[in-house]
Amino acid sequence: MHGYAKDKDAYLTRLRRIEGQVRGLQRMVDEDEYCIDVLTQVSAVTRALQSVALGLLEDHLGHCVAQAIDEGGPEAEAKVKEASAAIARLVRS
Repeated sequence: MHGYAKDKDAYLTRLRRIEGQVRGLQRMVDEDEYCIDVLTQVSAVTRALQSVALGLLEDHLGHCVAQAIDEGGPEAEAKVKEASAAIARLVRS
């Protein structure tokens, strides 16, 4: 079971809302809306996706990484490296 399993429905709801925001962005561009208004909405979608990413990361650290550390061995080190790489990707985005 993945760390986000208990919050799966909430994540799906948030992602569907983000999907709607992206469709709204497409509509704004199609209707030649003002650049700044489009950029404002892009920023809102970006923040929403970052929020989902941080939640998933928190769930991963609290469940998958913590479980691997409790079990010890090479799997623990691999999970920590994997989490560090995921954090680095988020920071760069």
